Amino acid sequence: MIPRYTRPEMARIWEPENRFRIWFEIEAHACDAQAELGVIPKEAAKAVWERGKWEIDRIDEIERETRHDVIAFLTNLAEYVGPEARFVHQGMTSSDVLDTCLAVQMTQAADLLLADMDALLAALKRRAYEHKDTVTIGRSHGIHAEPTTFGLKLASHYAAFARGRERLVQARQDIATCAISGAVGTFANIDPRVEEHVAAKLGLSVEPVSTQVIPRDRHAFYFSVLGVIASSIENLATEIRHLQRTEVREAEEYFHPGQKGSSAMPHKRNPVLSENLTGLARIVRSAVVPALENVALWHERDISHSSVERMIGPDATVTLDFALVRLTGMMEKLVVYPERMQKNLDDLGGLVFSQRVLLALTQAGMSREDSYKAVQRNAMQVWEKGGNYLDLLSADPDIAKHIGRDKLEPMFDMTYHTKHVDTVFKRVFGE
Repeated sequence: MIPRYTRPEMARIWEPENRFRIWFEIEAHACDAQAELGVIPKEAAKAVWERGKWEIDRIDEIERETRHDVIAFLTNLAEYVGPEARFVHQGMTSSDVLDTCLAVQMTQAADLLLADMDALLAALKRRAYEHKDTVTIGRSHGIHAEPTTFGLKLASHYAAFARGRERLVQARQDIATCAISGAVGTFANIDPRVEEHVAAKLGLSVEPVSTQVIPRDRHAFYFSVLGVIASSIENLATEIRHLQRTEVREAEEYFHPGQKGSSAMPHKRNPVLSENLTGLARIVRSAVVPALENVALWHERDISHSSVERMIGPDATVTLDFALVRLTGMMEKLVVYPERMQKNLDDLGGLVFSQRVLLALTQAGMSREDSYKAVQRNAMQVWEKGGNYLDLLSADPDIAKHIGRDKLEPMFDMTYHTKHVDTVFKRVFGE
């Protein structure tokens, strides 16, 4: 994590203070359950809550000697709790604390990411409705294809992020599990009811079977979902980058007063936000493969996953959080140029209506092969020499045998291509 791409709300989730607070709550809630079961004195559980404190610098100092972070924390905790601290961590193993804490942090991160996505979806919906009927050229392979609307473009991206949100909700549910099962997960030295109590207090579900660690397929799914959301960010960012190209100029990022685009060329207005988002998406996706590789552990546990998660947990969630907020701001202020969209639509002299002419000729009795040849040879003249496509089609004797100019002209009506926009919007937005 670096400050440039970090929001404090997400950073706090991964800071030591939050981590040790969760560790303490896990241990203290476990003590409560143990006391209710008669395993430890109730006074001991009460003492943990009343006197339990920790100091990050002291924990670090102890860890330099013990080379064990959980033991360092428990040692520091005992310095504050006193003799009753001997009842802390009864029957538990380090993974009970570490894995359950990570689950809490990942659910906290998911909640923040879900809020980010809600803001982005709201922005995309507003802009989609704003440009529901703003006609623009649709492109395939980067080449003019047929008319669409800018609102439909944004509705498509909205739908992708809506699917991403649904997946993140599922990933949050999947990762929100608690494991307080002791060494190798057999509950030999701790009652399963302790796990149930801690899970309930932390808003988690009980891991059905832990092998001393929570199965890492849960984590792999979580980071994979983050990767898919990041790819949706890059997809939209790439669209804006293309639309801002000088030759296209159909939309562009808002250029702030006083903003500079280039240290050398004062005229530049570069798509720096969408380019930045493209790079950030790569960082988030880079966590997916290591998360998948973490699934395979030796027997009941090893710690090959640990160093990976200590890095990708903060990095992936912090980066995605920042990217989602940046994308929301970019889309809220995106500058759209309908006049330029219309100019680009007209640039090829009407070629974008070729399919409708093709279909009409087949309906009029011309074979599809002959229809395609007739429509294409006139289109190629416009491509190579310019001109008006309708005029060329009207003057073509093979076409005139089947369709006259009076019937060709209505086929160049733009509204033909937008007649089902409302249907698509109802499917996407449910309104």
